[in-house]
Amino acid sequence: MTDTEGARLFRETWIAGVNKHYPGDPKASYVTPWEDTPDWEREAAGAVYEQVRHFLDLSDGNAKHLTREQKGRFVATCWTAQMYKHFGDPKPAYVADWPDLPDWQKETDSDIFEAIEAALP
Repeated sequence: MTDTEGARLFRETWIAGVNKHYPGDPKASYVTPWEDTPDWEREAAGAVYEQVRHFLDLSDGNAKHLTREQKGRFVATCWTAQMYKHFGDPKPAYVADWPDLPDWQKETDSDIFEAIEAALP
């Protein structure tokens, strides 16, 4: 999978997760299609995809034994690092720790890890 395809997989899984788990109507920016996603967000999605892919590779497939929560936490932590990279001093909500994330976001982050895992050979 190319870098762009990986980033796009991340974004499309995010959108699907938001549509599935978000209570009520999500903000438009949460479900912005890939074509309209800002460059910084595309770059961040690609970076997190690569981190998850590399993590899976380095574990020789043993990351499959992680709990769904552990998988989601990994995605959330990688995303938080991207927020610091792209914003320097991001809003607190952008860098909230796992316990402070809403349930819909935890579920969506877990979905992202599992989608990347499923896409690997």
